[in-house]
Amino acid sequence: MVSLKYAVVERERRFLVAAIPHGVSEVWEIEDRYVDGARLRLREVRKPDGSVQRKVGHNVRLGEGPAEVACTSLYLDDAEWSLLADRLPTRRLRKRRHHVHRDGLHVVVDELEDGTLVAEIDDGDATPVAVPDWLEVVSDVSADEAWTGAALAATRDRTA
Repeated sequence: MVSLKYAVVERERRFLVAAIPHGVSEVWEIEDRYVDGARLRLREVRKPDGSVQRKVGHNVRLGEGPAEVACTSLYLDDAEWSLLADRLPTRRLRKRRHHVHRDGLHVVVDELEDGTLVAEIDDGDATPVAVPDWLEVVSDVSADEAWTGAALAATRDRTA
């Protein structure tokens, strides 16, 4: 049994998409570092206003596949970030996250370094809504392990 006392449950659907849709409100630069042999991820987010957010996340699956995950985050200061980021063995994934607010939906589209576009819709506790036509879905990869962040980092990290 997983304790959800401090966790946020994410119920995400992921899609390969043909293009970044209109309606982007903000773009974040993200570097994820997945810790080898653990369910931990270090994340550094650079926002357009110049602010930087760093955190360590613990992600625990609530079911068989990657669709439902309990996420707990701790925010780090510069010294804590350096201590962990410089010493832990990790695989990196860099991406540009495009936040799209359209038709009452918030969709993020991650642009990977090779140009691949992966959209995410987090349904939270709500009933999943229909995927909007404007998303230009090529393929639903929600249940495909190869399209999880950790798997992408393992296959695409050129710094390891």
